[in-house]
Amino acid sequence: MDKPECRHERGHITDSRFYGNRYATPASREIFCDVCRHQRWLDIEAALALAQAELGMIPPEMADRIALAARIENIDLDAVEEEIERSGHSLVGLLRVLEKACGPQAGQFIHYGATTQDIQDTGQVLEMRDVLDVLEPQLAELLAVLAVLAEDNAETVALGRTHAQPALPMSFGLKLASWVDELARDAERLRQLRERVLVAQLFGGSGTMAAFGEHGPELLERFSDRLGLAAPAVGWHVARDRVVEFVSGLAMLAGTLARIADEIRLLSRPEFGEVTEAWRPGKVGSSTMPHKRNPERCEQVVVMARLAAAQVGVALGGMVGDHERDSRALRVEWSCVPDAAHYTLSAVAMVLESVAGLTVNHERLRSNVDAVTDHIMSERLMLALGARLGKQHAHEVVYDLTQRAQQERVPVRTLLPSSPDVRAVLGPADLEAIFDPGSYLGASAALTMRVVAEVRKRQAAQA
Repeated sequence: MDKPECRHERGHITDSRFYGNRYATPASREIFCDVCRHQRWLDIEAALALAQAELGMIPPEMADRIALAARIENIDLDAVEEEIERSGHSLVGLLRVLEKACGPQAGQFIHYGATTQDIQDTGQVLEMRDVLDVLEPQLAELLAVLAVLAEDNAETVALGRTHAQPALPMSFGLKLASWVDELARDAERLRQLRERVLVAQLFGGSGTMAAFGEHGPELLERFSDRLGLAAPAVGWHVARDRVVEFVSGLAMLAGTLARIADEIRLLSRPEFGEVTEAWRPGKVGSSTMPHKRNPERCEQVVVMARLAAAQVGVALGGMVGDHERDSRALRVEWSCVPDAAHYTLSAVAMVLESVAGLTVNHERLRSNVDAVTDHIMSERLMLALGARLGKQHAHEVVYDLTQRAQQERVPVRTLLPSSPDVRAVLGPADLEAIFDPGSYLGASAALTMRVVAEVRKRQAAQA
């Protein structure tokens, strides 16, 4: 059998035919598709020409021809590739091929007065907008699913852990509410950055708009409006804070998603057994251990968060640019913006899948609490004693009892009769009430429902 011809086009993990769906999504690959990027640049050139025609800067019939020709099906992409290699320029190749597609007259009016970075920065902003347009509905769906889970478990007794050790009883809904609350802040940050980040770029070679004559500011407004972007006050060829804010916002969201996914991974361990992810027949956890049901989806979310976080440092490096133009920033962003988007959109999709199929194991939650009740009620015992003995003295009493119980491997309650301080203050009925974890959840339910109500209120206002 002949060896199939390979053009070696899939060099990045996000584009892998076999593994790409673990690092990217169909939506993210569509946004950052190489061919679609060139169509986006063509759309921007068409918008520029049409806006200039409105102001009498170029003949209207020439602008119409440019707009008709600026379709990827009219462009010889092989010729574009050859021109890029020949010229060493990232946009001139496309412009020369577009010029031929427009015809000899209209071709003279393309890219009139603009500079390459005007087109490419504006194209990148459109990509960032598309990412947000895909991301925000998915995030809203995830918040809605988690809000229902939190509400349903607002009073479910669970074990609170600090430093990986049993701490105090809490409601499981409160844990979920923490996820919801943080995700809601991520969503709000992404919503707010739209106004700052989604702006066009059209300021010419050194930001003066000189090539546009008296029409510069008005042209920018019309150009931006055609593309659905805001018009910035001044050029930002070397002011890259907008891009850094975008990449950072995605990385922060990915970090939140990783916290959620890693908690699901931990709580699904047999030692805890408090949640169970959905499983389907045919899914394989190990090539050598047939019994395995590994939490690979949750682990992959953590991988995505780490990769997304790494892009923030890269983006920050682009903030230092020389004078009025410096391609080092732009070339950095061509890598870190798509990667951060791929990883974050992938993480959202995976967490949504995990949460949608999540089972909360109420019996195991309660049994895990019961197994350590003597220890996790130490605060309540201390406070009950402290009301009569003083808090500091009560802490010493309970400290000695609980540490001795752990050392001797006996229940704390078996040692209570040996304490004169306990006998003097608390009777059997008092102790029975103190060691009921279900009655020591504090404001868990109220806090949970407050978060749920707030996120639903926000979503309703934005609908």
